[in-house]
Amino acid sequence: MGKINVETCFIAGLKIITPQVFGDTRGYFMETFNQNDFTEIGIDCRFVQDNQSSSVKGVLRGLHYQVEHPQDKLVRVLSGEVFDVAVDIREGSETYGQWYGVNLSAENKKQFFVPKGFAHGFMVLSDYAEFAYKCSDFYHPHDEGGIMYNDPSIGVEWPIDTGIAPILSERDKLWKGLSIK
Repeated sequence: MGKINVETCFIAGLKIITPQVFGDTRGYFMETFNQNDFTEIGIDCRFVQDNQSSSVKGVLRGLHYQVEHPQDKLVRVLSGEVFDVAVDIREGSETYGQWYGVNLSAENKKQFFVPKGFAHGFMVLSDYAEFAYKCSDFYHPHDEGGIMYNDPSIGVEWPIDTGIAPILSERDKLWKGLSIK
């Protein structure tokens, strides 16, 4: 293989992927997705939709999931830097309610694979960031669920500067906590 480096996380299913980068004085080239390579590392889903967003420093998007149409996601940052988080919401999972976070940036070129059964969110650390992700199912607006970003039962350690509240959408302000069993 040799084209990508894969780090597994303590929560089963989550993977951090770093592609091989070929650079010279002109710039760089990298493969961000190759079905054969991803199948070889255990990611064998069919991606059907690509999304991209831009946000300013302090914006926190999440924690989101699809209820009836769950999605595998492969996320990365095109410019800037974010703190990306996945929360295990798989009923019966040994790590239910636990979270994992990773810094993704244009500089480190890391990607984060978040499988079905996880809530997902990110917070922008740079002045500006462009965020892109592949999804294994189409977005269904009336199927979206969410969890309060600061649910104390989960305890995500967001990199929030003292005295600066994250910038949330009106919808993200209304999510409830996760019921930890």
